[in-house]
Parts: sequence; C-alpha cells; structure tokens
Amino acid sequence: MANLSVEIVTGERVVYQNDQVSMVVAPGAEGSLGILPSHAPLVSLLQEGELRIKSGGSEEALAVHGGFLEVINNKVVVLADTAERISEIDIERAEVARASAEETLRNAKDSVDIAEAEAALRRAAIRLRLARKPRGQSGGRPPG
Repeated sequence: MANLSVEIVTGERVVYQNDQVSMVVAPGAEGSLGILPSHAPLVSLLQEGELRIKSGGSEEALAVHGGFLEVINNKVVVLADTAERISEIDIERAEVARASAEETLRNAKDSVDIAEAEAALRRAAIRLRLARKPRGQSGGRPPG
C-alpha cells in the first residue's frame, strides 16, 4: 500500500517529517482537507487549527497557525506560519496569552489592536483546546 511523505516546516525549524503516513487531515482555507495516498495535486491556504497525521495505528496532532499546504506525487509539504506538536504546548503560557489577549480586547482603542488581540486569542484557544483534548495513541498529552 502506498504512503504519504509528510514534512511540516516553519521559518525556524522542521516540526515533523515522516515517509510512512497513511492520511493527513488539515484545516484548509475552505474547510477540512483529507489527504490520502494518490491524492490529486493541490495547493491550499491553511487556517489556524488542528492538523492530524495518521501513521500505522497511531495518530499525532499538531497546532498550526496559517500557512500553505502542497500535495504532489504522494508528498505533503506544509509551510506553516507557526506549528507545534501537542506535546510542546505549554498550557500555563497559553493561559497567560489568552488572558492577555482578552485584557487587550477589553481595552483596545483601534481596529489594529483589536485584530491583533483577536488573532492572539484564537492562537491561545487552539493551543489550549488541543493540549487538553484526550488522546489515545496520538502522542498528545494524556487526559487530566
């Protein structure tokens, strides 16, 4: 059976690389994208959200925040603005970021402040939701 080769990179590092992936589910600009081997060539913008990678009997999730996804010849390349494995998420730091964004929203004076605070709030909310989501064999944090 064919597999996908998946590489997820940011401007700072390679976040994920695996040549034995059976499926990728990504938060595309127009909705969720499911990518299986032999998928048609595709380029898509990414929304902020959860990117899931299935390999063998396990699944791993990553938090992605914008970027692009390209599929060609059973290779999936994600060029993300930011991306992190669930195990890398610092819950305390995400809580502080959420509280700071909420405070900024309450005191925002102009549309630029509001837009930046809303984006920070979305990022923090995604990190917290994914870090607290119970996972089986996904490599994420255990429940509790």
